[in-house]
Amino acid sequence: MAVNSKRAAVYILVVFILYVIITDPAKAADYVQIGFEGISDAAKAIGDFFTWLADGAQ
Repeated sequence: MAVNSKRAAVYILVVFILYVIITDPAKAADYVQIGFEGISDAAKAIGDFFTWLADGAQ
């Protein structure tokens, strides 16, 4: 039963993403840019943390 629910959730998510891309491509591009900026910021924060650890956590 959980597999069917998961499959349905993925299907709904894909349909929603396609709907947003088709109805408003500019807004979809903004969402993608926001997502990549978030990933980039998270990677930078992790790098800063490990640099801080390597420097002796001072």
